[in-house]
Amino acid sequence: MKFCNQCATPLAYGVPPDDNMPRFHCPACLVVHYENPRIITCTLPIWQQQILLCKRAIEPQLGLWTLPGGFMENGETVAEGALRETWEEARSRPTIRQLLAIVDLPQYHQVHMFYLADMPNADCAPTSESSEVALFHPHEIPWDHLAFRTVRAALEHYVEHRDKGPGLPLLETRITPR
Repeated sequence: MKFCNQCATPLAYGVPPDDNMPRFHCPACLVVHYENPRIITCTLPIWQQQILLCKRAIEPQLGLWTLPGGFMENGETVAEGALRETWEEARSRPTIRQLLAIVDLPQYHQVHMFYLADMPNADCAPTSESSEVALFHPHEIPWDHLAFRTVRAALEHYVEHRDKGPGLPLLETRITPR
């Protein structure tokens, strides 16, 4: 950020009056320009005990497998965003069953949220974002070819708890740089 979006004055960076963290703020009109974490919203879609995964057709992690998901948009709920992303990446329209995982990535200013979702049928297809989509039984998951550590965490949590009765526990974790 270089200029105030309210008055076009060059911004200062530091701790504004009555605050406790350094932020971009305008010395002329005193508006504080907050930068907050981005929410990545995803589904873990299930069809007859199989998990829907997408092979990425875009960077980052081109050619690796992931769960459908992406950045939440303004004007939508986290669940709506997860369902939109599932359509955009896999042409599937599941229904949300429950929130499955919240994974914090403070170093990237992101929070990843995963919903367990039920597919009404096996219909799915590649898109401009996914070169391939496929259903995998848990023992078939391509663990060595997953795109993101957050996806691995959500999948491991699901696989560990899926047969322990209704209502899976919520995974709340943090992933830090290696």
